[in-house]
Amino acid sequence: QQPGRGLPAAVGALCRALPPRARPAPDTLRRARFDRPQASLDFWRLLYALLKQIHGGKWTESDAIDNQIRFVKSALWYHGYGRPELYRLPSDGSAGSRELLLAFSWLLHRVSLLEQLLARNRVKTGDETSVCTCEDALPNSQKSTTEMAPEYALGDRIDVRYLQWLNGRLRFQWRSLHAQHQEQCKILHKIHLFTSGSHMDQILGHFSATETDLVRQPENYKQLLQLLDSETMQLEAYLEWKQLEPVYWQWMETVLDNMAEEGNMCESQDAHVEKSGLSKATSCCPWADGLTGQMDRLSRDLMTLHDQLHKLVTHRKAAWCEKVKTREEELEKEGFSAAARKIQERVELKLLDLTSLCAPEKKKMHGSCRLVFRSKHPASKTGFDGCVSKEPVSAVSAAEVIRDLQLREASLGRELKQLQEECRRRLDEIAEGLDRVICIPP
Repeated sequence: QQPGRGLPAAVGALCRALPPRARPAPDTLRRARFDRPQASLDFWRLLYALLKQIHGGKWTESDAIDNQIRFVKSALWYHGYGRPELYRLPSDGSAGSRELLLAFSWLLHRVSLLEQLLARNRVKTGDETSVCTCEDALPNSQKSTTEMAPEYALGDRIDVRYLQWLNGRLRFQWRSLHAQHQEQCKILHKIHLFTSGSHMDQILGHFSATETDLVRQPENYKQLLQLLDSETMQLEAYLEWKQLEPVYWQWMETVLDNMAEEGNMCESQDAHVEKSGLSKATSCCPWADGLTGQMDRLSRDLMTLHDQLHKLVTHRKAAWCEKVKTREEELEKEGFSAAARKIQERVELKLLDLTSLCAPEKKKMHGSCRLVFRSKHPASKTGFDGCVSKEPVSAVSAAEVIRDLQLREASLGRELKQLQEECRRRLDEIAEGLDRVICIPP
Protein backbone atom coordinates (compact mmCIF):
# COMPACT_ATOMS: atom_id res chain seq x y z
CA GLN A 1 0.00 0.00 0.00
CA GLN A 2 2.98 2.32 0.29
CA PRO A 3 3.10 3.07 -3.47
CA GLY A 4 -0.52 4.21 -3.29
CA ARG A 5 0.04 6.75 -0.52
CA GLY A 6 2.87 8.69 -2.16
CA LEU A 7 2.04 7.96 -5.78
CA PRO A 8 0.03 11.14 -6.53
CA ALA A 9 2.82 13.28 -5.09
CA ALA A 10 5.50 11.38 -7.07
CA VAL A 11 3.59 11.63 -10.35
CA GLY A 12 2.86 15.31 -9.73
CA ALA A 13 6.53 16.07 -9.01
CA LEU A 14 7.57 14.17 -12.13
CA CYS A 15 5.18 16.16 -14.32
CA ARG A 16 6.27 19.49 -12.82
CA ALA A 17 9.94 18.63 -13.39
CA LEU A 18 9.33 18.31 -17.14
CA PRO A 19 9.59 21.37 -19.42
CA PRO A 20 6.48 23.59 -19.40
CA ARG A 21 5.72 23.11 -23.10
CA ALA A 22 5.82 19.31 -22.77
CA ARG A 23 4.29 18.98 -19.31
CA PRO A 24 1.55 16.30 -19.20
CA ALA A 25 -1.37 16.11 -16.81
CA PRO A 26 -0.89 13.62 -13.95
CA ASP A 27 -4.10 11.88 -15.02
CA THR A 28 -2.42 10.92 -18.30
CA LEU A 29 -0.04 8.56 -16.49
CA ARG A 30 -2.83 7.10 -14.38
CA ARG A 31 -5.05 6.43 -17.41
CA ALA A 32 -2.11 4.85 -19.24
CA ARG A 33 -1.66 2.44 -16.32
CA PHE A 34 -5.03 0.87 -17.29
CA ASP A 35 -4.24 1.08 -21.05
CA ARG A 36 -6.93 3.66 -21.74
CA PRO A 37 -7.01 4.63 -25.44
CA GLN A 38 -7.77 8.26 -24.49
CA ALA A 39 -4.22 8.64 -23.15
CA SER A 40 -2.44 7.26 -26.23
CA LEU A 41 -2.37 10.46 -28.28
CA ASP A 42 -1.27 12.51 -25.27
CA PHE A 43 1.60 10.10 -24.61
CA TRP A 44 2.74 10.08 -28.25
CA ARG A 45 2.85 13.90 -28.22
CA LEU A 46 4.68 13.89 -24.90
CA LEU A 47 7.40 11.50 -26.09
CA TYR A 48 7.69 13.42 -29.37
CA ALA A 49 8.22 16.73 -27.59
CA LEU A 50 10.74 15.32 -25.09
CA LEU A 51 12.80 13.38 -27.63
CA LYS A 52 12.84 16.35 -30.00
CA GLN A 53 14.32 18.51 -27.25
CA ILE A 54 16.94 15.89 -26.40
CA HIS A 55 18.04 15.64 -30.02
CA GLY A 56 18.04 19.41 -30.49
CA GLY A 57 15.30 19.54 -33.09
CA LYS A 58 12.51 22.04 -33.60
CA TRP A 59 8.97 20.89 -33.08
CA THR A 60 5.47 22.29 -33.21
CA GLU A 61 2.20 20.92 -31.94
CA SER A 62 0.76 21.08 -35.46
CA ASP A 63 3.00 18.27 -36.75
CA ALA A 64 1.07 15.32 -38.15
CA ILE A 65 0.54 12.54 -35.65
CA ASP A 66 1.92 9.86 -37.98
CA ASN A 67 5.16 11.84 -38.37
CA GLN A 68 5.39 12.20 -34.61
CA ILE A 69 4.89 8.47 -34.07
CA ARG A 70 7.46 7.64 -36.74
CA PHE A 71 10.02 9.90 -35.10
CA VAL A 72 9.35 8.51 -31.62
CA LYS A 73 9.78 4.91 -32.79
CA SER A 74 13.03 5.72 -34.59
CA ALA A 75 14.40 7.66 -31.61
CA LEU A 76 13.54 4.88 -29.18
CA TRP A 77 15.19 2.34 -31.47
CA TYR A 78 18.28 4.56 -31.60
CA HIS A 79 18.48 4.68 -27.81
CA GLY A 80 18.24 0.88 -27.62
CA TYR A 81 14.62 0.25 -26.67
CA GLY A 82 14.00 -3.29 -27.87
CA ARG A 83 10.43 -4.10 -26.85
CA PRO A 84 8.74 -5.23 -30.10
CA GLU A 85 5.21 -4.52 -28.86
CA LEU A 86 5.80 -0.77 -29.10
CA TYR A 87 6.89 -0.90 -32.74
CA ARG A 88 3.70 -2.80 -33.62
CA LEU A 89 1.43 -0.03 -32.33
CA PRO A 90 -0.82 1.61 -34.96
CA SER A 91 0.36 4.81 -36.63
CA ASP A 92 -2.85 6.69 -35.83
CA GLY A 93 -2.22 6.72 -32.08
CA SER A 94 -5.47 4.95 -31.21
CA ALA A 95 -4.03 2.42 -28.75
CA GLY A 96 -1.01 1.46 -26.69
CA SER A 97 -0.95 3.96 -23.83
CA ARG A 98 0.47 1.41 -21.38
CA GLU A 99 3.26 0.47 -23.78
CA LEU A 100 4.09 4.16 -24.07
CA LEU A 101 4.13 4.46 -20.28
CA LEU A 102 6.73 1.68 -20.20
CA ALA A 103 8.83 3.41 -22.86
CA PHE A 104 8.61 6.71 -20.99
CA SER A 105 9.73 5.06 -17.73
CA TRP A 106 12.55 3.30 -19.57
CA LEU A 107 13.81 6.66 -20.85
CA LEU A 108 13.69 8.07 -17.32
CA HIS A 109 15.98 5.33 -16.08
CA ARG A 110 18.20 4.51 -19.06
CA VAL A 111 19.07 7.87 -20.64
CA SER A 112 18.54 10.15 -17.58
CA LEU A 113 15.69 11.96 -19.31
CA LEU A 114 15.01 14.57 -16.63
CA GLU A 115 18.68 15.44 -16.16
CA GLN A 116 19.22 15.93 -19.89
CA LEU A 117 16.15 18.13 -20.23
CA LEU A 118 17.11 20.28 -17.25
CA ALA A 119 20.63 20.72 -18.64
CA ARG A 120 19.41 21.64 -22.14
CA ASN A 121 16.68 24.04 -20.99
CA ARG A 122 18.81 25.78 -18.37
CA VAL A 123 18.67 29.58 -18.44
CA LYS A 124 22.14 30.76 -19.42
CA THR A 125 23.03 34.17 -18.00
CA GLY A 126 26.72 33.82 -18.86
CA ASP A 127 28.59 33.09 -22.07
CA GLU A 128 29.29 29.38 -22.10
CA THR A 129 30.85 26.84 -24.39
CA SER A 130 31.05 23.06 -24.32
CA VAL A 131 34.46 21.52 -23.69
CA CYS A 132 35.18 17.79 -23.90
CA THR A 133 38.60 16.14 -23.79
CA CYS A 134 37.31 12.74 -22.70
CA GLU A 135 38.08 9.60 -24.66
CA ASP A 136 35.15 7.53 -23.48
CA ALA A 137 33.86 4.91 -25.88
CA LEU A 138 30.33 4.76 -27.16
CA PRO A 139 27.88 3.62 -24.47
CA ASN A 140 26.86 -0.01 -24.58
CA SER A 141 23.27 0.98 -25.12
CA GLN A 142 24.18 2.64 -28.43
CA LYS A 143 26.75 0.23 -29.88
CA SER A 144 24.15 -1.71 -31.84
CA THR A 145 21.64 1.07 -32.46
CA THR A 146 23.11 2.74 -35.51
CA GLU A 147 20.36 1.32 -37.71
CA MET A 148 16.83 2.63 -37.87
CA ALA A 149 13.71 0.96 -36.59
CA PRO A 150 12.86 -2.31 -38.38
CA GLU A 151 9.88 -0.98 -40.30
CA TYR A 152 11.79 2.11 -41.43
CA ALA A 153 15.04 0.43 -42.45
CA LEU A 154 16.49 1.14 -45.87
CA GLY A 155 16.43 -1.38 -48.64
CA ASP A 156 19.06 -4.00 -49.29
CA ARG A 157 20.71 -1.97 -52.04
CA ILE A 158 21.76 1.65 -51.57
CA ASP A 159 23.16 3.80 -54.33
CA VAL A 160 26.75 4.81 -53.56
CA ARG A 161 26.19 8.18 -55.22
CA TYR A 162 23.43 8.93 -52.73
CA LEU A 163 25.83 8.17 -49.86
CA GLN A 164 28.45 10.42 -51.46
CA TRP A 165 25.88 13.20 -51.73
CA LEU A 166 24.97 12.78 -48.05
CA ASN A 167 28.64 12.89 -47.10
CA GLY A 168 29.17 16.08 -49.09
CA ARG A 169 26.11 17.69 -47.57
CA LEU A 170 27.31 16.79 -44.08
CA ARG A 171 30.73 18.30 -44.78
CA PHE A 172 29.14 21.51 -46.08
CA GLN A 173 26.91 21.84 -43.00
CA TRP A 174 29.90 21.17 -40.75
CA ARG A 175 31.89 23.97 -42.42
CA SER A 176 28.92 26.33 -42.12
CA LEU A 177 28.57 25.50 -38.43
CA HIS A 178 32.28 26.07 -37.88
CA ALA A 179 32.10 29.47 -39.60
CA GLN A 180 29.10 30.49 -37.49
CA HIS A 181 30.91 29.42 -34.33
CA GLN A 182 33.95 31.51 -35.28
CA GLU A 183 31.73 34.54 -35.89
CA GLN A 184 30.08 34.03 -32.51
CA CYS A 185 33.48 33.90 -30.82
CA LYS A 186 34.49 37.19 -32.47
CA ILE A 187 31.31 38.91 -31.28
CA LEU A 188 31.75 37.60 -27.73
CA HIS A 189 35.35 38.77 -27.71
CA LYS A 190 34.23 42.29 -28.62
CA ILE A 191 31.58 42.29 -25.88
CA HIS A 192 34.05 41.08 -23.26
CA LEU A 193 36.69 43.56 -24.37
CA PHE A 194 34.43 46.63 -24.47
CA THR A 195 32.75 45.85 -21.12
CA SER A 196 35.95 44.98 -19.31
CA GLY A 197 36.03 46.52 -15.83
CA SER A 198 32.26 47.15 -15.69
CA HIS A 199 31.14 44.08 -13.75
CA MET A 200 30.76 44.05 -9.98
CA ASP A 201 32.27 40.58 -9.84
CA GLN A 202 36.02 41.20 -10.03
CA ILE A 203 36.71 37.59 -10.97
CA LEU A 204 34.68 38.01 -14.17
CA GLY A 205 35.33 41.70 -14.78
CA HIS A 206 33.07 41.99 -17.84
CA PHE A 207 29.48 41.53 -18.95
CA SER A 208 28.10 38.53 -20.79
CA ALA A 209 25.94 38.80 -23.90
CA THR A 210 22.77 38.41 -21.80
CA GLU A 211 23.87 41.06 -19.31
CA THR A 212 24.83 43.43 -22.13
CA ASP A 213 21.39 43.01 -23.68
CA LEU A 214 19.79 43.80 -20.32
CA VAL A 215 21.85 46.98 -20.05
CA ARG A 216 20.72 48.07 -23.51
CA GLN A 217 17.08 46.96 -23.03
CA PRO A 218 16.21 47.02 -19.28
CA GLU A 219 12.59 46.11 -19.95
CA ASN A 220 13.67 42.54 -20.83
CA TYR A 221 14.57 41.75 -17.23
CA LYS A 222 10.94 40.79 -16.47
CA GLN A 223 11.06 38.01 -19.06
CA LEU A 224 14.40 36.81 -17.66
CA LEU A 225 12.98 36.74 -14.15
CA GLN A 226 10.03 34.68 -15.37
CA LEU A 227 12.36 32.17 -16.95
CA LEU A 228 14.46 31.97 -13.79
CA ASP A 229 11.34 31.48 -11.66
CA SER A 230 10.13 28.70 -13.97
CA GLU A 231 13.53 27.00 -13.81
CA THR A 232 13.58 27.31 -10.01
CA MET A 233 10.18 25.61 -9.78
CA GLN A 234 11.39 22.84 -12.07
CA LEU A 235 14.47 22.27 -9.92
CA GLU A 236 12.34 22.19 -6.75
CA ALA A 237 10.05 19.65 -8.41
CA TYR A 238 13.09 17.62 -9.45
CA LEU A 239 14.36 17.52 -5.86
CA GLU A 240 10.92 16.39 -4.70
CA TRP A 241 10.88 13.75 -7.46
CA LYS A 242 14.24 12.33 -6.35
CA GLN A 243 12.82 11.81 -2.87
CA LEU A 244 9.65 10.13 -4.15
CA GLU A 245 11.25 8.22 -7.05
CA PRO A 246 11.24 4.79 -5.28
CA VAL A 247 7.46 5.05 -4.95
CA TYR A 248 7.12 5.52 -8.71
CA TRP A 249 9.27 2.48 -9.51
CA GLN A 250 7.29 0.32 -7.07
CA TRP A 251 4.17 1.40 -8.94
CA MET A 252 5.77 0.49 -12.26
CA GLU A 253 6.56 -2.97 -10.90
CA THR A 254 2.84 -3.48 -10.27
CA VAL A 255 2.15 -2.34 -13.85
CA LEU A 256 4.57 -4.95 -15.18
CA ASP A 257 3.05 -7.64 -12.95
CA ASN A 258 -0.44 -6.86 -14.25
CA MET A 259 0.77 -7.03 -17.84
CA ALA A 260 2.40 -10.41 -17.19
CA GLU A 261 -0.81 -11.73 -15.58
CA GLU A 262 -2.92 -10.55 -18.52
CA GLY A 263 -0.51 -12.19 -20.95
CA ASN A 264 -0.69 -15.53 -19.09
CA MET A 265 -4.48 -15.36 -19.01
CA CYS A 266 -4.64 -14.78 -22.76
CA GLU A 267 -2.31 -17.71 -23.42
CA SER A 268 -4.33 -20.05 -21.18
CA GLN A 269 -7.60 -18.96 -22.84
CA ASP A 270 -6.18 -19.61 -26.31
CA ALA A 271 -4.96 -23.04 -25.25
CA HIS A 272 -8.37 -23.84 -23.71
CA VAL A 273 -10.17 -22.79 -26.87
CA GLU A 274 -7.94 -24.98 -29.03
CA LYS A 275 -8.36 -27.98 -26.71
CA SER A 276 -12.13 -27.60 -26.45
CA GLY A 277 -12.41 -27.22 -30.21
CA LEU A 278 -10.49 -30.44 -30.77
CA SER A 279 -12.60 -32.36 -28.27
CA LYS A 280 -15.82 -31.08 -29.85
CA ALA A 281 -14.62 -32.12 -33.28
CA THR A 282 -13.76 -35.60 -31.96
CA SER A 283 -17.17 -36.10 -30.39
CA CYS A 284 -19.22 -34.66 -33.24
CA CYS A 285 -17.47 -36.18 -36.26
CA PRO A 286 -17.58 -39.98 -36.76
CA TRP A 287 -14.37 -39.94 -38.82
CA ALA A 288 -12.43 -38.09 -36.10
CA ASP A 289 -11.04 -41.32 -34.58
CA GLY A 290 -9.47 -42.38 -37.88
CA LEU A 291 -8.04 -38.92 -38.44
CA THR A 292 -6.52 -38.94 -34.97
CA GLY A 293 -4.85 -42.29 -35.67
CA GLN A 294 -3.37 -40.97 -38.92
CA MET A 295 -2.04 -37.91 -37.08
CA ASP A 296 -0.38 -40.13 -34.49
CA ARG A 297 1.31 -42.21 -37.20
CA LEU A 298 2.52 -39.07 -38.97
CA SER A 299 3.86 -37.73 -35.67
CA ARG A 300 5.84 -40.96 -35.12
CA ASP A 301 7.23 -40.84 -38.66
CA LEU A 302 8.27 -37.21 -38.16
CA MET A 303 10.07 -38.08 -34.94
CA THR A 304 11.94 -40.89 -36.72
CA LEU A 305 12.98 -38.54 -39.52
CA HIS A 306 14.07 -35.96 -36.95
CA ASP A 307 16.36 -38.49 -35.25
CA GLN A 308 17.88 -39.54 -38.56
CA LEU A 309 18.48 -35.92 -39.59
CA HIS A 310 20.07 -35.18 -36.23
CA LYS A 311 22.52 -38.08 -36.66
CA LEU A 312 23.34 -36.97 -40.20
CA VAL A 313 23.92 -33.35 -39.16
CA THR A 314 26.16 -34.47 -36.29
CA HIS A 315 28.26 -36.59 -38.65
CA ARG A 316 28.55 -33.80 -41.26
CA LYS A 317 29.40 -31.26 -38.58
CA ALA A 318 32.22 -33.44 -37.22
CA ALA A 319 33.64 -33.86 -40.73
CA TRP A 320 33.52 -30.13 -41.41
CA CYS A 321 35.16 -29.33 -38.07
CA GLU A 322 38.02 -31.65 -38.97
CA LYS A 323 38.45 -29.95 -42.36
CA VAL A 324 38.32 -26.49 -40.79
CA LYS A 325 40.92 -27.47 -38.21
CA THR A 326 43.25 -28.75 -40.91
CA ARG A 327 42.78 -25.57 -42.95
CA GLU A 328 43.43 -23.39 -39.90
CA GLU A 329 46.73 -25.13 -39.29
CA GLU A 330 47.74 -24.48 -42.90
CA LEU A 331 46.73 -20.82 -42.68
CA GLU A 332 48.64 -20.37 -39.44
CA LYS A 333 51.84 -21.41 -41.19
CA GLU A 334 51.16 -19.13 -44.15
CA GLY A 335 49.99 -16.12 -42.13
CA PHE A 336 52.73 -16.12 -39.52
CA SER A 337 54.68 -13.36 -41.22
CA ALA A 338 51.55 -11.23 -41.72
CA ALA A 339 50.59 -11.65 -38.07
CA ALA A 340 54.10 -10.68 -36.99
CA ARG A 341 53.93 -7.55 -39.15
CA LYS A 342 50.59 -6.55 -37.59
CA ILE A 343 51.99 -7.07 -34.09
CA GLN A 344 54.99 -4.90 -34.93
CA GLU A 345 52.72 -2.08 -36.18
CA ARG A 346 50.61 -2.25 -33.03
CA VAL A 347 53.73 -2.09 -30.87
CA GLU A 348 54.93 0.98 -32.78
CA LEU A 349 51.55 2.63 -32.29
CA LYS A 350 51.67 1.93 -28.56
CA LEU A 351 55.18 3.36 -28.38
CA LEU A 352 53.99 6.57 -30.04
CA ASP A 353 51.35 6.95 -27.34
CA LEU A 354 53.77 6.06 -24.54
CA THR A 355 54.63 9.69 -23.85
CA SER A 356 51.04 10.68 -23.20
CA LEU A 357 50.37 7.53 -21.19
CA CYS A 358 53.39 8.04 -18.93
CA ALA A 359 52.52 11.69 -18.31
CA PRO A 360 50.82 12.51 -15.00
CA GLU A 361 47.12 11.83 -15.13
CA LYS A 362 45.08 14.99 -15.59
CA LYS A 363 41.42 15.41 -14.93
CA LYS A 364 39.50 15.21 -18.18
CA MET A 365 37.19 18.10 -18.93
CA HIS A 366 33.61 17.57 -19.97
CA GLY A 367 30.58 19.83 -19.93
CA SER A 368 29.83 23.54 -20.15
CA CYS A 369 32.37 26.16 -19.14
CA ARG A 370 31.85 29.89 -18.80
CA LEU A 371 33.92 32.07 -21.12
CA VAL A 372 35.92 34.68 -19.22
CA PHE A 373 38.12 37.25 -20.92
CA ARG A 374 41.67 37.49 -19.56
CA SER A 375 43.94 40.34 -20.69
CA LYS A 376 47.35 41.56 -19.60
CA HIS A 377 45.64 44.14 -17.38
CA PRO A 378 43.26 42.34 -15.00
CA ALA A 379 39.78 43.68 -14.67
CA SER A 380 40.12 43.90 -10.89
CA LYS A 381 42.26 47.03 -11.25
CA THR A 382 39.47 48.95 -12.91
CA GLY A 383 36.48 47.17 -11.38
CA PHE A 384 34.54 47.74 -8.19
CA ASP A 385 36.68 47.00 -5.13
CA GLY A 386 35.44 45.09 -2.12
CA CYS A 387 32.32 43.68 -3.76
CA VAL A 388 33.27 40.00 -3.81
CA SER A 389 35.91 37.82 -2.26
CA LYS A 390 39.04 37.34 -4.32
CA GLU A 391 39.31 33.61 -3.80
CA PRO A 392 40.92 31.76 -6.72
CA VAL A 393 38.58 29.76 -8.92
CA SER A 394 39.35 26.70 -10.99
CA ALA A 395 39.82 27.72 -14.60
CA VAL A 396 41.24 26.34 -17.80
CA SER A 397 42.86 28.32 -20.56
CA ALA A 398 42.06 28.00 -24.22
CA ALA A 399 45.70 27.15 -24.99
CA GLU A 400 45.52 24.15 -22.64
CA VAL A 401 42.35 22.87 -24.30
CA ILE A 402 43.86 23.35 -27.75
CA ARG A 403 46.96 21.41 -26.74
CA ASP A 404 44.90 18.50 -25.40
CA LEU A 405 42.80 18.43 -28.56
CA GLN A 406 45.90 18.47 -30.75
CA LEU A 407 47.30 15.45 -28.90
CA ARG A 408 43.99 13.69 -29.34
CA GLU A 409 43.95 14.61 -33.05
CA ALA A 410 47.45 13.18 -33.53
CA SER A 411 46.47 9.94 -31.80
CA LEU A 412 43.33 9.59 -33.94
CA GLY A 413 45.35 10.37 -37.06
CA ARG A 414 47.76 7.53 -36.32
CA GLU A 415 44.87 5.18 -35.67
CA LEU A 416 43.23 6.23 -38.95
CA LYS A 417 46.45 5.60 -40.85
CA GLN A 418 46.72 2.13 -39.37
CA LEU A 419 43.12 1.30 -40.31
CA GLN A 420 43.71 2.56 -43.86
CA GLU A 421 46.74 0.30 -44.20
CA GLU A 422 44.75 -2.69 -42.98
CA CYS A 423 41.94 -1.92 -45.46
CA ARG A 424 44.46 -1.56 -48.28
CA ARG A 425 46.01 -4.95 -47.49
CA ARG A 426 42.58 -6.58 -47.39
CA LEU A 427 41.70 -5.07 -50.76
CA ASP A 428 44.96 -6.36 -52.19
CA GLU A 429 44.22 -9.84 -50.92
CA ILE A 430 40.74 -9.73 -52.44
CA ALA A 431 42.11 -8.42 -55.76
CA GLU A 432 44.62 -11.27 -55.98
CA GLY A 433 41.76 -13.76 -55.98
CA LEU A 434 40.02 -12.15 -58.98
CA ASP A 435 40.82 -13.51 -62.43
CA ARG A 436 41.34 -11.21 -65.41
CA VAL A 437 40.83 -8.10 -63.28
CA ILE A 438 43.30 -5.21 -63.03
CA CYS A 439 42.98 -2.96 -59.98
CA ILE A 440 44.51 0.53 -60.26
CA PRO A 441 44.89 2.33 -56.89
CA PRO A 442 43.57 5.92 -56.73
